[in-house]
This record gives sequence, structure tokens and C-alpha cells, in this order.
Amino acid sequence: MFALFAASYGAAAYGLFMATVLYAIGFVGNLPLPRTIDGGESGRIVWAVGVNLALLGLFAVQHSVMARPGFKRWWARFVPHPIERATYVLCASLALCLLFWQWVPIPGTVWHVADPRIAIALRAVFWSGWALLFASTFLLSHFELFGLSQIYARLRGRTMPPAEFRTPGFYRLVRHPIYLGFLLAFWATPDMTYGHLLFAGATTAYILIGIQLEERDLIALFGEQYRAYRRRVPMLLPLPARRPAAAPAHPANPKQQIL
Repeated sequence: MFALFAASYGAAAYGLFMATVLYAIGFVGNLPLPRTIDGGESGRIVWAVGVNLALLGLFAVQHSVMARPGFKRWWARFVPHPIERATYVLCASLALCLLFWQWVPIPGTVWHVADPRIAIALRAVFWSGWALLFASTFLLSHFELFGLSQIYARLRGRTMPPAEFRTPGFYRLVRHPIYLGFLLAFWATPDMTYGHLLFAGATTAYILIGIQLEERDLIALFGEQYRAYRRRVPMLLPLPARRPAAAPAHPANPKQQIL
């Protein structure tokens, strides 16, 4: 009975997550949607900044705290292991939905790109960021990252294999291609408003802090293997390797990623 519940629960959490991410693309890109980062009723600047920072802060706290090993150990007393990751995904999706619903646009132009060729190029970078993000999840284990593999293993009466350290594809160029995808998508726009700048700036700060927390956990899990990887491969910008690459070490199992 629990296995069937877990399967339904996991599928619902994954479905909500996919819908939320698709909406996020339109929200940040100002596509024709009920509410976007610049679309909707604006408010007084102080009120708008306060509300938006509170929404971003709520998401950051949920996203980071629930990803920490200490919280997971405490959380395991209440949430069965097969649906722990799905519950994390569900909570992240709900926090994002709240942000989309309550976001207060802040008008005013930071920059506007009039040249259509440059505007098209920026749009291409925007879409490339989302493509990089999705591709990077599949380079690891997309369905484990979002909690479905754990539930499937329970249905089959199996246990999940221990986390292994891998660096496929983009992970040989940068340590965090998922976060790089987010940054490209959030900053690449031909029309940057004050509200969009607040969103992009706050999420960038969160990503940089989150990376430090995540890598601390990865070092605790993989030790010198991850330290060597961190010395060899840049964090976000695909710069030349700082050391001659040895045989590819194995980023962490998707369960360890903040996203």
C-alpha cells in the first residue's frame, strides 16, 4: 500500500515541479503568462523590495536547509526515505509557486538593448541557459535528482546504490553547470528592469552561498576525491584547467545537489 502511495506522491511532486519550472521560464523571460517578473501590478518601491526579498529568502532557506545532511537525518524520523527527495522537490515547487504568485514588479529600466541582433543574441543565451540546466540534470541522474528513482527502487523492493562521484559531460568543464545555466537564464535579457535586477542579483548571491554549503557537504562525503576535482575544475566559468586533468573523477550523486 505504501509503495503505491509513494508512486502516486512522487509522480504528483514531479509533475508539479515540471510545471513550475516551465512557468519559471516564462516568468523570467516575460512570456505571455498571467504573472511575470515585469508583468502585473507594481507597488511602492520599499514595499516591493521587501516583499520580493522575503519571497526569495523563503525559497533560499527552504532550498538550502532541506538539502543539508543534518536536516535530512532529522527529517527521516517523520518522512520515509523513499519519498524524502520527492517531498523536498514538492516543497521547493510550492515555494516557487508562492514567489510567482506574490512577486511585485518594480518598473524602471536598468538597460534596454535596441540593436535587434544583440537582443536576439541575449535571447539565445537565455534559452541556452535553460537547455544547459536541463541537460546537466540528465548527465547525472534526472529521475534520482527529483525523487523518482528512490520510489521506483521501493516498488521493486530494492535499495538505492551508494552515492558515487562522477563528472560526465559539462561537469568536466565546470563544477556546477546547473547553476551556470540558471545564471545565464537570469541575466541574459535585452530589457533589464529594477525588479529583474533584484531577482537576478539576489539569486546570484544565493547560488554563490549555496555552492559553498554544497561543496562542504561534498567534501565531507567524498573527501580528497572532491578536493582534487575542485582544484582541477573551475566552479562556474569554463576557464582552462589549472592542472593537467587526470582520469575523470567521479559531481556527486544527484541527491547531493541543492537543486
